[in-house]
Amino acid sequence: MKLDNRLNAMTVDVEDYFQVSAFESIVEQSDWDSLKLRVGDNTHRILDMFAQHNVKSTFFTLGWVAKRCPDVIKRIVDEGHELASHGLAHQRATTMSKQALFDDIKQSKDILEDISGTQIKGYRAPSFSINDSNVWAYDILKELGFTYSSSTYPINHDLYGVPDWPRFKYVRDNGLIEIPIPTIRKKDTNVGIGGGGYFRLYPYWLSRKRIVNYMKTESAPYSFYFHPWEIDAEQPRFDDAPWKSKARHYVNLSRMGGKIEKLLTDFNWVSMREAYEV
Repeated sequence: MKLDNRLNAMTVDVEDYFQVSAFESIVEQSDWDSLKLRVGDNTHRILDMFAQHNVKSTFFTLGWVAKRCPDVIKRIVDEGHELASHGLAHQRATTMSKQALFDDIKQSKDILEDISGTQIKGYRAPSFSINDSNVWAYDILKELGFTYSSSTYPINHDLYGVPDWPRFKYVRDNGLIEIPIPTIRKKDTNVGIGGGGYFRLYPYWLSRKRIVNYMKTESAPYSFYFHPWEIDAEQPRFDDAPWKSKARHYVNLSRMGGKIEKLLTDFNWVSMREAYEV
């Protein structure tokens, strides 16, 4: 029996273990092709889980990954999921000029559309990297034909976050829709409950309690995100990475798959397009 009847958005940020921002100081993009690719098999595992539980999702996918795993892209679309852009090569939007970001997003969109044969309407910036310094990114998205973004996390965090930005779906001045990652309020502070490291760190009962609390206090849909590498406990390890990066990346990888199975059972999941009507 589901814990809540509302339709919530399940999302997957399709990137591999060596492409994450936590390791960008030790893994050069020029080395990516020499590293073992695991994102294809892991995404197929996720698609298997979703099929078993009759779940539809939005897959925010790197153009770099799509070029190397076209079978994954075709399966995502063939099985009725939404395909969306995560940029080309997981470079944070805050590190790029306007022209560089335009080129990055356009290339990603072109690759995804060419392989899938579908229109790409959604975008998520790597590491939620749209903030006060680059609001012009929304004009780029509008120009390129996107209708919505899910690129902000209204929390305080050392790597990202816009705590004073809206917490719920809203329309930007140029007509583009932004859908922030979910938060709950605790002592007048936004606390992240959208997935990722928080979900891996906490025991499932606590994550479930926090999600249910959100649903009791807010009328907006809930959305959840995770990555294919998070269900891959056997992935190669970067022992020379900073200790904080290793702690964040490797915690509870062996338990994540089981937690996701419980999440799929306890709540109703659809794509961003359906949950938020974008």
